[in-house]
Amino acid sequence: MALKKAEFNDDEVPIFEEALVYKRGEYWQMRMWLAKEHKYARFSLKTRNRSTAIDKAKLHYHELMAGQLQGKTYFSITTRMGVEMYLEHRKKDVTNGYIVSGRYNTIATHLNHWLKFIGKDVKLKELERTDCENYYASRTKTKKKETIKISQTTVENEQSSVNAMMAWLYKKKETYIDGFDFKKLKAVDKGAEENRRNTFTDDEVARWTVELSKYIKEAEKDLTEPNNLVKAVCGYYLGFSLITGLRRGEQLQLKWSDVEDMEHEVARKNPFDLLKITVRGETSKVRKTRQFVVKDSVYLKGLIELTRQRHTGKILEPDLMALVQDELMFSTNGETAVTARAIGVHFDNLIVLAKIPNKDKRGLVPYSLRHYFITQRVNSNLPPAIVAEMCGTSITQIEKTYYHTTEEKMVSNALAGYYVKDGMLIPK
Repeated sequence: MALKKAEFNDDEVPIFEEALVYKRGEYWQMRMWLAKEHKYARFSLKTRNRSTAIDKAKLHYHELMAGQLQGKTYFSITTRMGVEMYLEHRKKDVTNGYIVSGRYNTIATHLNHWLKFIGKDVKLKELERTDCENYYASRTKTKKKETIKISQTTVENEQSSVNAMMAWLYKKKETYIDGFDFKKLKAVDKGAEENRRNTFTDDEVARWTVELSKYIKEAEKDLTEPNNLVKAVCGYYLGFSLITGLRRGEQLQLKWSDVEDMEHEVARKNPFDLLKITVRGETSKVRKTRQFVVKDSVYLKGLIELTRQRHTGKILEPDLMALVQDELMFSTNGETAVTARAIGVHFDNLIVLAKIPNKDKRGLVPYSLRHYFITQRVNSNLPPAIVAEMCGTSITQIEKTYYHTTEEKMVSNALAGYYVKDGMLIPK
């Protein structure tokens, strides 16, 4: 569209009859009408010199015209706005049952790390495929106050989330690229000791379990104190996590109707109960219902009694379990689960009480209890398929991540097919 003005003063210069260079204060500015977008493109030319301003304006004009001919638009939302749009889209996936809320939270965390790297106010349409080449180096660079080393697997997962978002924004015509060309990383040696999942030793778990029992009993001395109720529930949560290997999202969404105390001959002859646990598909990361059995002699009974005390003063049916079937197990009111933050605080307290060293350097977190559970099942020589079925993951994931060789397993393998007689190994 040609400029409407026919006459210009000394501080106004038309550019190819479609743009205008004008002076505001001491600096020269430019504006140009973009017909397809029905908006003016306005920006400072950052110079006080008239002739320099004209040269810069002509360059901008040609760039804008070339972009229009290629179908590109000038106005763009920022990276922050793009992340917000994508997360709103993924939130609908949670509502519709395509992903669980835990997965959504993980995606949000990944994208927030990316925003810190790329900048929140960068225009999406200014991004190039090479802009994230140094993402891995930036994320794994240890700062002075940081004690936890970020793993390569974590960064790879973040990169995958970022490119999934970019592909979606590209389809929405909010960006010119459908992903970044992240630098190819070296294959991780899953068998190397330093690359194994962060978990506990057997001795540490033994100490931790003793302290956990004391911790819960101390909290239960006065349950009228709200903090003690949360402390006790979180304690039972951590103990239950240790014996079931459930993911946080799965465990926090367990209802009393999902756990069955089994009457079984093996259980009757031993000081433990067998618990049949159902993880509903809508609460599972893999969207598939699964059932498995574990043994327990403490945590379920303690949690039942805690729930009974929480209902004190109410008119109860003779069978408490019939009353609370639809209530959440790990909750102070049956309706809202304890928070991940509360679980983390009490987990850290127990780490200190059990005198477990180098928590931060080793990356020990509540999820490490799941790692320990799986590792124990693997080291008990259970086939990968059975471990995968119990834990709701793939056989490939179990073999790749957890089926590393331990010293105990190597000894067991070496002695397989032999028995000891008179101090000598004799083939069976």
